[in-house]
Amino acid sequence: MLHLVSSQRISRQEMTRVGLQTFANIARDWGLNIDEQVCLLGIPRSTYFKWREEGSGRISHDTLERLSYLLGIYKALQILIPDPTLADSWVKRPNKDPLFGGGSALDRMLSGNVADLYVVRQYLDSRRGGWN
Repeated sequence: MLHLVSSQRISRQEMTRVGLQTFANIARDWGLNIDEQVCLLGIPRSTYFKWREEGSGRISHDTLERLSYLLGIYKALQILIPDPTLADSWVKRPNKDPLFGGGSALDRMLSGNVADLYVVRQYLDSRRGGWN
């Protein structure tokens, strides 16, 4: 049984490849430009283009954390808003919640701070009933 469990582990390289591929799909769905993608991932443009060329790459703990929040935000939106087009457009729509101050969730996330990704994720999770 132990052998079976260990053979099912995903390597960090595979996790990176899948995470970056998934992020590329999210970026497409959200209509993000390259500058926005680079900012959300917290990486230099040169690293972004290297990853796109190679299909993967080494990522820092910070970038892995950012990917985790972004994937969670995307998933939460798909759960909260059953229409995929509306769910994907939510990140760019102005939001009257005090957390966003009339700006969009994307505006908040583009501040460059990992904490802002966390805040948006927590906001959506609270709307799903995942946080009290």
